[in-house]
Amino acid sequence: FADFRPNLRQPRTHLDVLVVAAGSQPPDGAEAAVPPSDRCPRVLGAGEMSCNPSFGGIGKGHLMREVDALDGLCGRICPAVWGLRAQIDRRRYRDGVQKEILSTPLLTVREASVEDLLLTEPEANHPGKCQVTGVVLGDGSTVCAGSVILTTGTFLRGVILMGLETHPAGRLGDQPAVGLAQTLEKLGFTVGRLKTGTPPRLAKDSINFSGLEERVPDNPPVPFSFLSKAVWIKPEDQLLCYMTHTNLKAQQIVLDNLHLNDHVRETAKGPRYCPSFESKVLRFPNREHQVWLEPEGLESDVIYPQGLSMTLPPELQEQVIRSIPGLEKAKILQPGYGVQYDFLDPRQLTASLESRLVQRLFFAGQINGTTGYEEAAAQGVIAGINACLRVQGKPPFIVSRTEGYVGVLIDDLTTLGTTEPYRMFTSRVEFRMSLRPDNADARLTHRGFEEAGCVSQQRYEQAIQMRAAIEDGIATLKSLQFSVSRWSHLVPEVPISSNRRSPLSAFDILRYPEANMDILARAIPEPLRKLAEWRELSERLKIEAAYEWCVINQQQEIEEVRRDEALRLPEDIDYFAIDASLSAEVREKLNSSRPQTIGAVSRIPGVTPAAIINLLRFVKAEKLKAFPQTGKYLPGKMYLGKATKATSQAPISAEISEEELGSTFVKTPL
Repeated sequence: FADFRPNLRQPRTHLDVLVVAAGSQPPDGAEAAVPPSDRCPRVLGAGEMSCNPSFGGIGKGHLMREVDALDGLCGRICPAVWGLRAQIDRRRYRDGVQKEILSTPLLTVREASVEDLLLTEPEANHPGKCQVTGVVLGDGSTVCAGSVILTTGTFLRGVILMGLETHPAGRLGDQPAVGLAQTLEKLGFTVGRLKTGTPPRLAKDSINFSGLEERVPDNPPVPFSFLSKAVWIKPEDQLLCYMTHTNLKAQQIVLDNLHLNDHVRETAKGPRYCPSFESKVLRFPNREHQVWLEPEGLESDVIYPQGLSMTLPPELQEQVIRSIPGLEKAKILQPGYGVQYDFLDPRQLTASLESRLVQRLFFAGQINGTTGYEEAAAQGVIAGINACLRVQGKPPFIVSRTEGYVGVLIDDLTTLGTTEPYRMFTSRVEFRMSLRPDNADARLTHRGFEEAGCVSQQRYEQAIQMRAAIEDGIATLKSLQFSVSRWSHLVPEVPISSNRRSPLSAFDILRYPEANMDILARAIPEPLRKLAEWRELSERLKIEAAYEWCVINQQQEIEEVRRDEALRLPEDIDYFAIDASLSAEVREKLNSSRPQTIGAVSRIPGVTPAAIINLLRFVKAEKLKAFPQTGKYLPGKMYLGKATKATSQAPISAEISEEELGSTFVKTPL
């Protein structure tokens, strides 16, 4: 509960922003709803990590950096990261989150079940059939609020499954939110059903780690947050992770006992990119599957077997575990289980995450059909900001697709919806070369400070200083221009091609993998020494140099797709067989939708920008084969080669002239 009026005393019965959370969601919605200048303890279940003890990963790490750039909490609590992924001490993370939350001024925390919403007549000039004014708690008492955020996780009519047993729960040991789910359904929200799962937890001292593949942590560890110059843990005190693999014996146990597993047979869709072990066996038979053994904490005796989510009966889970190398004598501390829960079609939300049906009601996290901690945190911080701005009568804070991964996430959800748990990937992002983890502060922090009021003065000043230093550094590097021969003499360790055009700038030289700011500063002490001595600036200048042409090329790719939206696709194209870089998910969606044009492909939910580019270039390459050796174009014909079901040729109805084909296709790198 957040209130921005500083002179109110407890207990409060009317609040500015009320966040209804299920305990496992990252608390960034509550933090974002309280301006940093206005940041009263009670009881708390926040910061509880229901599943894996880690944050980040491909795409998800970008979201974490953007949450941090907007002064979100979880990035500051995470200790260290490898490739923008951090292994988390479960207990320390929970304690750190609770300490931050409970010490935040004007933020009231209370444990209670929310059973219903308080509603009133809608405001004029805003969409919606009614307006939320608060919530009804399980004991019948009410709490009024100017805005309400629902971050219910897997608790909406949640049901836990283990073998053939089911019982109502949002998480093992916690009751589901049934009354609230019924209220949302009665209001007319479109409700769907999704599922997820978690693996069994293992006793560390029962595992034989000898012979397993070790994975060492980063040395030195790199902090997630832009505010952190270092992490609290010493490099030598970090714990190892280990990798093992499943085998055919484990597969056979699953196949022999599918009749004892209701979760696998259910129609609710689970996470495609974090499937249960049973799903892996069914979708990818006769393979070994990776299992990561991750410690849950520095002092913990619990190991999390990443990749072994399963819902078999406990005795069969034990058989699967003990068939895996290193786990022959492993002891299960808690069996794995599945959970099925309600979610709401996110197309019922605006880009601010406010409901279109009920005014001042915001949704964030798995209630919107997403996976994981990171997607929830990103939505939470945006919903928190906008719930606050709504109370203050200010315009919403919207992050566009060109500004951040969080913008892509929310735009995908609110415009395309989802039928399975949505996971963030870099391939979903058109401008992924410019929307990098390293520059999240330059992209978002100033907006968070100036428009949303969610960023502290310290963070804002630090981000502005860094952005100015990067701009000045790039200008300085580009002003230093010499011939290729001169550069070869100045930096002999950098293999500069003699075919390069002269002159080259220092920024051009910095693009080479062998070059860095230290090398350039030794060659040209003035004015580069100061740039090299600022280590963070030095690293970011190197990244800017390395990505400059990538950003330009990606913009050209986007323009290429826009230019060729009307390009028609062969009617009999076999998406499962064509030799194009497309994921199984994309091939399934293309085969189901059978789009007629490239433009239609771009409007299919789940088809990534990268997939559109790859399909476009495949089609263009096949069109080039329509030119026999004579160089004469045969209209209406297209050689599909070995990659499709067609044996020789298939008709194509693209109305493109021979001149356009020559200029458009020949000049485009394939």
